[in-house]
Amino acid sequence: MPSAPNTPPPPQSRLKKWLGPLGALGLLLWKFKAVAAPVLKFFPVLLKTGGTMLLTIGVYTLVFGWKFAVGFVLLLFVHECGHLIAARWLGLKVGAPVFIPFMGAFIALRDAPRNAWIEAWVGIGGPLLGSLGGVACYGLFLATDQVLFAALAWMAFFLNLFNLAPIGYLDGGRIVTAISPWLWLVGFAVMVGMLFVHVNLIVILILMLSIPRVLSLFRKQSDEERRYFEVEPWQRVTMSTLYFGLVAALLFGMKMAHVDPNTLRPDGASVQGSAK
Repeated sequence: MPSAPNTPPPPQSRLKKWLGPLGALGLLLWKFKAVAAPVLKFFPVLLKTGGTMLLTIGVYTLVFGWKFAVGFVLLLFVHECGHLIAARWLGLKVGAPVFIPFMGAFIALRDAPRNAWIEAWVGIGGPLLGSLGGVACYGLFLATDQVLFAALAWMAFFLNLFNLAPIGYLDGGRIVTAISPWLWLVGFAVMVGMLFVHVNLIVILILMLSIPRVLSLFRKQSDEERRYFEVEPWQRVTMSTLYFGLVAALLFGMKMAHVDPNTLRPDGASVQGSAK
């Protein structure tokens, strides 16, 4: 008996056949979206911070070796996190850290500080946390006797001390807005003196960027500017104690962690040497 010819299923059956898998796929994509949304939200941050970190590590590796490069960039990251934490604690919106080889790192303030007291706290947040990073490296040196950690500690102390120079938009320049803006003249003179010792492009750039703030000291301030720099006596004493105390602590740390630069080979491998 001949078999009946195959007849195509009706359109409704074909539709149901495809709707099932498509529905399951749609549900899967929806769940994936719920999981991936937080990651995708922070992807630009990861790309901006992580990408520039990796680039900076790669550049420094060519000069100092990968071990020192990784440690050095992590110390920069810790410093910038200090600014970020302080700014958010004070209710300011900030961008993620961005790294620039041989220029350091920075965070962009999306909200301007409302007064000198707030600006000073944002400024000192980086050196405070960055100095603790140096202390941690020195502690690792004492625990392991690896000269690499002493070198990283010294570099952390030095960079945070350099950033405390009371000039322009360096951390120190922001901090002394709550102590006395006239200290900008001291910082300017120190930077000019550094140029006579050794010409440095970064120092020249800092001097150029600081000129508007230095000149502002010699012109008549508006009422808004005067209100910005109004600081309570206890606030001035508090910030002065933190600032000058941190300067002294960093100088002491540099003395304790000082190492001969030759104790690190260009490939990043430590050789025999000791911290003084």
